[in-house]
Amino acid sequence: MLVQAHALESEAAQRYLEFAEIMESHNNGEVAQMFRAIAAQEAEHAEHIRLRIHGRGALPPRERRTPAVAELEQAHYLMQPWHVLQIAIQAERRAYDFYASVAQVSGCDELRKTATQLQAEEQQHIAMLEQWLARVPVPATGWDDDPDPPRYTD
Repeated sequence: MLVQAHALESEAAQRYLEFAEIMESHNNGEVAQMFRAIAAQEAEHAEHIRLRIHGRGALPPRERRTPAVAELEQAHYLMQPWHVLQIAIQAERRAYDFYASVAQVSGCDELRKTATQLQAEEQQHIAMLEQWLARVPVPATGWDDDPDPPRYTD
């Protein structure tokens, strides 16, 4: 569980930095700053988990993506802050559910305690993201219409 938790937290940190860049490119520095703050928290969680697993040694390489991490494939080049926040909330809920299931089925008290702590931290992220979501406008119908879409040539 700890190796998977490390992967989840590391990938989440990376993804939130990518979301911050998306928001910066759309001149939304306030939401970008929020994503950078969450990325820093996720990176800190990953480091704490890494130290628990291997002291100061290296982790084994990951073979696949963790399912709880927000996917950039959901991104659209015209997406607005509301969309990014929705994607992030979904990812945080998946992480919350992951830790909740670990806490529920674990027979190890220490592992259950760690999962419960991580679950609580994910709940804080959900609450923060939902507060931000309430502050941004819901996109109008047709937000993704582009009269001059990008053209790709090979």
